[in-house]
Amino acid sequence: MSWNDNMRPVPVRDQAGYQPGLARPQASVLATNKVLRNTYMLLSMTLLFSAAMAGVSMWVGAPYGASLLCSLVALGLLWFVVPRTAQSEAGIWVVFAVTGLLGFGLGPVLNMYLKGFANGSQIVLMAFGMTGTIFVGLSAYAIKTQRDFSFMRGFLFTGIMLAFVASIGMLVASFFGVYFQPLALGISAMFSLLMCGMILYQTGEIINGGETNYILATVSLYVAIYNLFTSLLHLLGFAAGED
Repeated sequence: MSWNDNMRPVPVRDQAGYQPGLARPQASVLATNKVLRNTYMLLSMTLLFSAAMAGVSMWVGAPYGASLLCSLVALGLLWFVVPRTAQSEAGIWVVFAVTGLLGFGLGPVLNMYLKGFANGSQIVLMAFGMTGTIFVGLSAYAIKTQRDFSFMRGFLFTGIMLAFVASIGMLVASFFGVYFQPLALGISAMFSLLMCGMILYQTGEIINGGETNYILATVSLYVAIYNLFTSLLHLLGFAAGED
């Protein structure tokens, strides 16, 4: 802080024109906008590709077991391959592999709702519409307010791990013919809330410079959208009389 001839404080600017406490450096803003733009561009393409793969899966009548297999392979890529390729062009192809597998695995699930319910198409469209509305609304809020949601990191990590473990437990129990409907609904509701938090957190990280890799940002947002959609699909299916 310096002083002018009238003894009024004058904020000191650095070489980038940044006034501490008043604004972010122009270079930082441009970098953030670039990450955000690249993230939404790649996210749009992967969502379209995932939808196309789901359509192919539905058309060929892929069995329900394909859904589990695709999810396991995609999970392996997410854990072991994406982090190692996120800094290179190869990471983009890995992202398309992950989203394509998850999209293909979604086909049997969608067929189950479309063929198993008289109003199956309405359930799917409602889940799709709600997912899109929630994502756009939460993203717009995070971008407009530019709030820092990093305080949610620990809660989200713990919640997702608990929900994931509970899901594995449900899957194992189902192999033995045991199915707890209230627990399954609770897991879906929990995932829905956690994925809303993930959208806010990840968008906030991009806006505030906490996430500078658009490949990792895309993967996080895609997984949040995917899990939000499937969770809402389950909840709406139950409301429509799912057994």
